[in-house]
Amino acid sequence: MKEYKTVNKIAGPLVFVEGVEGVGYNELVEITLPSGEKKTGQVLETSRGLAVVQVFGTTAGLDVEKTKVKFLGETMKIAVSDEMLGRVFDGLGNPKDGGPKTIAKQRPDINGSAINPFSRDEPRDFIQTGVSTIDGMNTLVRGQKLPIFSGSGLPHNQLAVQIARQAKTKGKGEEFAVVFAAVGITHEEASFFMRDFEKTGALRRAVLFLNLADDPSVERLITPRLALTTAEYLAYEKDMHVLVIITDMTNYCEALREIASAREEVPGRRGYPGYMYTDLSTIYERAGRIKGKKGTVTQFSILTMPGDDITHPIADLTGYITEGQIVLGRELHRKNIIPPVDVLPCLSRLMNLGIGKERTREDHRGVADQLYAAYATGRDLRSLSAVVGEEALSETDRIYLKFADVFEKRFISQGTHEDRSIEQTLDLGWELLSMLPKSELKRVKSEFIEKYGNRYYDKKEKEGEKAKA
Repeated sequence: MKEYKTVNKIAGPLVFVEGVEGVGYNELVEITLPSGEKKTGQVLETSRGLAVVQVFGTTAGLDVEKTKVKFLGETMKIAVSDEMLGRVFDGLGNPKDGGPKTIAKQRPDINGSAINPFSRDEPRDFIQTGVSTIDGMNTLVRGQKLPIFSGSGLPHNQLAVQIARQAKTKGKGEEFAVVFAAVGITHEEASFFMRDFEKTGALRRAVLFLNLADDPSVERLITPRLALTTAEYLAYEKDMHVLVIITDMTNYCEALREIASAREEVPGRRGYPGYMYTDLSTIYERAGRIKGKKGTVTQFSILTMPGDDITHPIADLTGYITEGQIVLGRELHRKNIIPPVDVLPCLSRLMNLGIGKERTREDHRGVADQLYAAYATGRDLRSLSAVVGEEALSETDRIYLKFADVFEKRFISQGTHEDRSIEQTLDLGWELLSMLPKSELKRVKSEFIEKYGNRYYDKKEKEGEKAKA
């Protein structure tokens, strides 16, 4: 490993080293300050004997004449072990909880390697998040990648920690873990995440990686990859079912744009690099199941849509790569409905692979479809009643109108510490559907109405008789 003293310029977090040979893109760099202090960096660009290095941390104290730069000849690796469970790390994988460094069982490259398509197994089996709008209507399946599209100021962080705290598999004797990566968050948000995980005991089966807003931009590109590499080790080496939650992918993409600008690359849509689709896929496609392996990696990535624009390049490209989306709605948030999941634009493309008899319950598909249809009808009638007035609607229309309100208050809205089982979610769905005449239940099999729905219709009938008496 050759050491260079040929730094010719320092610009912000970037160090320009000339006269270099055999240096590779993304190669790790050790920088020795005149004081003897050592810093780490990564090669951003190299051409014609010039290497551009991004320093992890500040460049205070660097000197053009006396600074030494050593290229280490390898890309970034992380020491992984099952002892990482219950630990908190910073965005570079260094302990943040005061504990010792991880004793490595393995040191895999954080960039991972693509899963051979032939070795990929079909995602299947249900992961219960305890959130009715996800479990009941947009079910998460093991091995799936399902993003949450949010907006600035919406409570996506609260939803993220609720899912991390409550998520579990239904199978007996299966080990489950959560790897949580926070990218570009404030110190206040970092305190919130750590406090919640510690207070609720969720930290025992979780690994946290926290990259803060005042950390270097290049670190935001590293943090999700550290989390995914850890998840792959726990899943494929330790046979665990791992849920990876990454928040916020918008901060990741902003860092990608910033670094592309530092490299003086030709910008694409809205200034983001033209390869952003490919780069995002190297993160999202690391979710999945591998034939012959018991463990699985499932991914929830959260992104805030700039200006609530679902056609923005970040949301748009994410939607192409992933298998559906959960959308948080500002209108529901204004009504104080938490979590404000707008079920109409939501979609889980793999839902059918994780629901049904022996997975969730035999009536799941029909209940989800009927709830969706009834809520959509009620929302349409809201717009109509605003024009013609509620009095102009038929009796059935007024029932649907009322259903939409009750659905939002009772099904969508739930406490941040309310953990509903799938049976509770489906029973609540039947209770709400009993507001509608039986003749309107066109998406549920009659045998399921008799088995699960009749008790709610009978209860409603008895209550009506009592009221008359």
